[in-house]
Amino acid sequence: MTLAASATKAEQAAMLRLAREAATLVLQVRDAGFEVEMKAADDPVTRADKEANQLICGSLAAEFPSHGVLGEESVPAVPAELAALLGKDRVFFVDPVDGTREFAEKRHDFCVMIGLAVDGRAVAGAIAVPMEKKLFWGDIATGAFLEDEAGNRRELHVAPVDDPRKARAVVSRSHPSAQTAKVLEHLGITSITPCGSVGVKAARVIEGAADLYVHVSKGAKLWDACAPEAILRGAGGSLTDLAGHPIDYRGILSIENGLVASSPSLLPKIVDAIRAIRS
Repeated sequence: MTLAASATKAEQAAMLRLAREAATLVLQVRDAGFEVEMKAADDPVTRADKEANQLICGSLAAEFPSHGVLGEESVPAVPAELAALLGKDRVFFVDPVDGTREFAEKRHDFCVMIGLAVDGRAVAGAIAVPMEKKLFWGDIATGAFLEDEAGNRRELHVAPVDDPRKARAVVSRSHPSAQTAKVLEHLGITSITPCGSVGVKAARVIEGAADLYVHVSKGAKLWDACAPEAILRGAGGSLTDLAGHPIDYRGILSIENGLVASSPSLLPKIVDAIRAIRS
């Protein structure tokens, strides 16, 4: 693994610092009060999203002027500008508040996510879960870690489960899917926990509290996947599309074929179940 295919020390330090700072900002907004706007149908946004996006993206752009920086709340309106940004060798993907609906409902399952892709592949990520005082960090070259409020770190590894019937699944709380339910039934999975936020669901798999997360429907974007994929890979896991293919971070913004987060041993069985349900 070469240095170019992982995060530099400067990139790592910036991602961790900004994840912490944004988590603090988001909690301050939560405590002070806020209004919920709608960007589109079923797509809420608050000033926490906007202010955290500005903090993270502005800082990354200033510190790494040659990198691409793509935040959910600052996507270029001109397609050519977006394509040029995604075409850069090193691109940060920022979801300032993943799980805005849960944040607006004063729930705990929301997070801040910063991912780094190099040459179109996720290589490093930070996920801060403010209400749980947890900061997840992962790099495909150095592993995955969980940092607590006191700054203590412990290394993380995905749970070594290869029998789907013994696996624990996390599923979307706000967008329950009949297709997902069929996949889990086909696998014989009975331990199913609804949860908000793609990042928080991925974090449950990363820390060993769950064994898989399947997102069968469309709607996920590159900023939903980059940080979780990098941390999962650092922890010995995987995040792919529903066919088991890697996510292309130089491709289109929307991930059209869903997401699967799991251990490598479970992945082929999940993909087979999805194929069986769809056939």
